[in-house]
Amino acid sequence: MRETRTLEFKESITNTFLKTVSAFSNYDGGSILFGIDDDGNVKGIPDPVQACLDIENKINDSISPQPNYILELQNNDQTIKLTVRPGEQKPYLYKSKAYKRNDSATIEVDTLEFSRLVLDGKNIRFEELPCKKQNLSFDVLQHKLKESVQIELFNKDTLKILNLYNDQNGYNNAAGILADQNDFPGIDIVKFGENISIIKKRATFDNISILEVYDKSIDIFRDYYQYEVIESADRKKVEKVPEAAFREAIANALIHRVWDVESQIRVLMFDDKIEIVSPGGLPAGITEDEYLDGKISVLRNRNLANVFYRLGFVEIFGTGIKRIKQLYEEGLQKPDFDVTENTIKIILPIFEKNANLTEDERRIYKVLSKTMLKSISEIAPYVPFGKSKTTQLLKEMRKKGVVVIAGRGRGTKYRIK
Repeated sequence: MRETRTLEFKESITNTFLKTVSAFSNYDGGSILFGIDDDGNVKGIPDPVQACLDIENKINDSISPQPNYILELQNNDQTIKLTVRPGEQKPYLYKSKAYKRNDSATIEVDTLEFSRLVLDGKNIRFEELPCKKQNLSFDVLQHKLKESVQIELFNKDTLKILNLYNDQNGYNNAAGILADQNDFPGIDIVKFGENISIIKKRATFDNISILEVYDKSIDIFRDYYQYEVIESADRKKVEKVPEAAFREAIANALIHRVWDVESQIRVLMFDDKIEIVSPGGLPAGITEDEYLDGKISVLRNRNLANVFYRLGFVEIFGTGIKRIKQLYEEGLQKPDFDVTENTIKIILPIFEKNANLTEDERRIYKVLSKTMLKSISEIAPYVPFGKSKTTQLLKEMRKKGVVVIAGRGRGTKYRIK
């Protein structure tokens, strides 16, 4: 066994475990095993019955409010398992401080995280708090509603229906984020050239309605990842990256990000991929696997999500990631998703049709570049077979129209067509 985010070992009973009780209560719950050392070896607890009473007294005397927990004897009464469930009356404090788990360590939360726990304990979301700026206009939202759902009459009753306004508190933060002018961050887009030292374009959209941010981002996407070809008398639009996938990724970033930090969504555009990085990891109550599989939808900003849903920008049932994957089903390279505690990154590769490549050929394809020629010596170390087989596979890939070969002899190099 080893310690994890939701499992901790304690060889003896000292007050340090109380920080972890606070952390488990404040977030996803977890277990503490007493009588087991850091390496997972059973050492045992003297007088485990009395030890259970000591643990119970320490928790009841030191953690406020009262956490929800269970104590069990295990390993022939040699060890004690303390199971702490996630609490609803957050924050749970030990010596007036709140804690969280950082991998297998327990650390004190910062001021921002503490304020989030307070709101969570009151079942209030940041987007539902009164907006500091109350002098707001909604021309963009009004136009979008008229265009999408044929709403002609737009007033404060409309905003009440959308949960953006109430008579007691006025406009909430969700309304501010949707307003024509606001104090919220938006999106920073950078289009790189052959390498990250070459910037072809940079555009930053801040302090405007996220509906306008959404539209402007798609306009820039079209400039670099769409073009037309003429076939006979017809014009045909070609998408280097599926626009529907980019729309889903941008919409997801806007409605699922955390809005209580002054941080922009970053969109990094390369010749072979697009990276969309949004602030804030996964919301509480969902795991990375559940997020990637689309099994559970947990809305961090449900009012914003509701507006995007009514406008037809997203599916409210959390199918965005599934739809992105489906759009790449026939693609040679698949989208990638990187989830950390504080960010979610979606990577959309250039769409290349699957040319019936074998599994070994796919491995080589992942090493190759569309812009840089590579020699066998630069390819072979990254695939699980020798130079001879690599060379033969590259020749087969050339016949399939996937690879371009340049040079001769030792100077032979390869790139994606």
